[in-house]
Amino acid sequence: MTTLPQPPDILSAEFAADPYPAYRVLREHYPLLHDKGTDSYLLSRYEDVQRAFREPVFTTDNYAWQLEPAHGGRTLPQMSGREHSVRRALVAPAFRGRELQERFLPVIERNARELIDAFRGAEEADLVAQFATRFPVNVIVDMLGLDRADHDRFHGWYVAVVGFLANLAQDPAVAAAGRRAGEELAAYLRPVLRERRAAPGDDLLSVLCTAEIDGTRMSDQDITSFVSLLLAAGGETTDKAIAGTFRNLLSHPDQFAAVRADRTLVPVAFAETLRYSPPVQMIMRQPAADVTVSGGTVPAGSTVTCLIGAANRDERRYARPDEFDIFRTDLTAANAFSAAADHLAFALGRHFCVGALLARTEVEVGVNQLLDAFPGMDFAGGTAPAEAGVFTRGPQDLTLRLTPASAPGTADQG
Repeated sequence: MTTLPQPPDILSAEFAADPYPAYRVLREHYPLLHDKGTDSYLLSRYEDVQRAFREPVFTTDNYAWQLEPAHGGRTLPQMSGREHSVRRALVAPAFRGRELQERFLPVIERNARELIDAFRGAEEADLVAQFATRFPVNVIVDMLGLDRADHDRFHGWYVAVVGFLANLAQDPAVAAAGRRAGEELAAYLRPVLRERRAAPGDDLLSVLCTAEIDGTRMSDQDITSFVSLLLAAGGETTDKAIAGTFRNLLSHPDQFAAVRADRTLVPVAFAETLRYSPPVQMIMRQPAADVTVSGGTVPAGSTVTCLIGAANRDERRYARPDEFDIFRTDLTAANAFSAAADHLAFALGRHFCVGALLARTEVEVGVNQLLDAFPGMDFAGGTAPAEAGVFTRGPQDLTLRLTPASAPGTADQG
């Protein structure tokens, strides 16, 4: 008689160190598990998580307590129906197509270049501290047309708000810091919004102040909450995606060499990183009615924790799911940054991440500029650093040994 393994504890130190063995146990033996520590139902199989993102019965009502206190009000992911479609239509154009390419691509390129300039001649650098954690926040500040001298302030708010969202253990100090950051950010933005409404410029904040659909405009609270969301979601995903992409590629030298030789593989490597080591490991939902999934029924009104990190490695969906492989045939890079994605890192359906194309552009620019600046790269410690985090996950540091492009006798170590 086979003995079932113990159900994993997602708040344990063992899980935080490496959640992937626990994810395998959950998928195989506990596809629906009520987790006492978070008082939520865990979904771990691709099919079930996909349903939770796509089917309207799985609402985002949980965000009233999970997001709203840090963001200072209702945010786009909380909305539904016409309210959601109109608000999304107001903000979405800035994050796709010609608007993104013409207005904001130069901002992204400039910020990547400026951060790399600070260590361009170095033989060693921490890619997290010196680039990845700063880059997306700086880009957002500049897109909004805010004072570049405030980059550090925004980075502090970003860290506090992300801490609030990732606070699964409900640490009161972390929660208080997140709420305080949301209040400070809103107070900072209010006078700026008055100025932009009176005299709009060509920045994103002015676009948000003046956009109108069917007589609906965004209120100050709509905008401050959206900016807070943009900082947290846009910053954290890109931060950890850039670090994760380099960590994964450097751990697989043949694939790294292929990307170096063919830069069209950069978005492919990003897409596989989103599947293999997604920056956001879990997203919550709240069903409006009882829903039957693999392993049982989720009660109406309960919190459902959709384990993206588990679903993206489901052996029912992917061949060799625990292998990082940019050449795999069961992940379509062309669709990876759209609502038709066949990974779950950006969610799916009506709440598919509005900033997915912005994230793709930032990662492509950042990775390409770093590859151009450093023909040689390797782990300074000889091996890949560990990942950390439960709600969001990635390397906390990524110290690389570098060969600068300007160095004489440079040899490609990629």
